[in-house]
Amino acid sequence: MIDKNIIKKKLTTKILGQNIETYDIIDSTQTEIKRRDNIKNGTVIITEEQTEGKGTHGRVWFTDSKDKNIAMSFVLFPNCNINKFGDITIIIAKCITETFWKLYNIKLDIKVPNDIVVHSKKIGGILTETRIQKEKIKKLYVGIGLNILQENFNDSIKSIASSIYNEFKVKCNREDIIANILNLFEIKYLKIVED
Repeated sequence: MIDKNIIKKKLTTKILGQNIETYDIIDSTQTEIKRRDNIKNGTVIITEEQTEGKGTHGRVWFTDSKDKNIAMSFVLFPNCNINKFGDITIIIAKCITETFWKLYNIKLDIKVPNDIVVHSKKIGGILTETRIQKEKIKKLYVGIGLNILQENFNDSIKSIASSIYNEFKVKCNREDIIANILNLFEIKYLKIVED
């Protein structure tokens, strides 16, 4: 199971990840984070397994291999104009690709707008959703799914999906990856909000 205390020790953030919740199994990290009325700014929810993981356009994101992948969502309260966040999904995708390059010298590609791919196979996806009031984004929800160590895939997706391990034979540390993504993204996020 992902250890939130290890992640916290690696964080340099002021907001993101100051509150982390981990689950063994949950319907969807994105659903869970959105149904909380009194959630704290920067909260991160991580699970080992999702029974109803969310992808874009109502698709399902499979997370059914315990201790192998990353399924997480976080929430931020930007309270600024919607126009500032037009490229937010691409910015998150770049934080993910930068993380793998920095930590493992692994080059991943972005399939615009929200897929992380390698050798034309999808290894990750990003889901961004917002709550808007009077042209201002009050809440920004970000869901990230990454196939890290999974070796076997369902017949329906194995021709188009893969994992870091299957493609590069590298055993990545999930806590390192999560902390690095959060650290990188918060720097870029604060620049957008404070500009």
